[in-house]
Amino acid sequence: MKLYPQTGSEERARQLAWFATQSLIDEARLSPKPGLVDSRGNGAHHDLTLALMERSAHSLTPTFQALALQCWQRPADIALRQTVGRLGREGESQMMAATDGVNTHRGAIWALGLIVSAAAMLGGSGSPRDITETAAAIARLPDHAAPKVFSKGLRTTRRYRVPGAREEAQQGFPHVMKLALPQLLRSRRQGASQSEAQLDALMAIMTSLSDTCVLSRAGLPGLEAMQNGARAVLLAGGCGGEQGRAALARLDSQMLALNASPGGAADLLAATLLLDRIAQPD
Repeated sequence: MKLYPQTGSEERARQLAWFATQSLIDEARLSPKPGLVDSRGNGAHHDLTLALMERSAHSLTPTFQALALQCWQRPADIALRQTVGRLGREGESQMMAATDGVNTHRGAIWALGLIVSAAAMLGGSGSPRDITETAAAIARLPDHAAPKVFSKGLRTTRRYRVPGAREEAQQGFPHVMKLALPQLLRSRRQGASQSEAQLDALMAIMTSLSDTCVLSRAGLPGLEAMQNGARAVLLAGGCGGEQGRAALARLDSQMLALNASPGGAADLLAATLLLDRIAQPD
């Protein structure tokens, strides 16, 4: 059944989709990120490049726009959850086609797709708190059409008995709301540049997140190294100072030596940047 959104929603849906796409691109370009693809190179990855990440982000624009249109001012119910799930899976197929089968943004489709959907449910705007609480309401609903298979991330959460992307969304994105967004705003107030503040927000996420990408590659020692290294960066004053940058360089070297890449943290940073964009005055 096709839904015909109210007048004016089409333009806001396009804007939300652009916000989401640009947040993915900004996250990918942000440098220097420990173990991750950035403007310097491929990090700990052999199958990812910055150009591939950007191509993947652009391939998802139609998915984000469709989510916004279909969710416009609708309540959270089973029918909406099924629609969000279907559009997300279609977006994943489009992403895989654009990347020749490389998983670039599967986790980001889930996180940013929920945020775009929630913002549309609220009429295209809303505070980060309102948006993440609405996203959580969607995430907590069952999607009976979802494939009954275990992803790599889900297998890792079961193996190590840690929460994953599903739980993060169902709880209202606590690593974004309690750590990343406050750190982003705090670093800006303290005079950090945009990229420095964003790197500090990434470090804030990494201090606490049970990143399944790191766990699957480097196990608990890798996760501990990530969390301790990120804490060291912030304790040294963040990425805007000389000591913080030196701590960040040490963390980058550790992640590369462990072949570990905090992809889950990167997805949540992109979600942070998206919420920050939505919250800005027009």
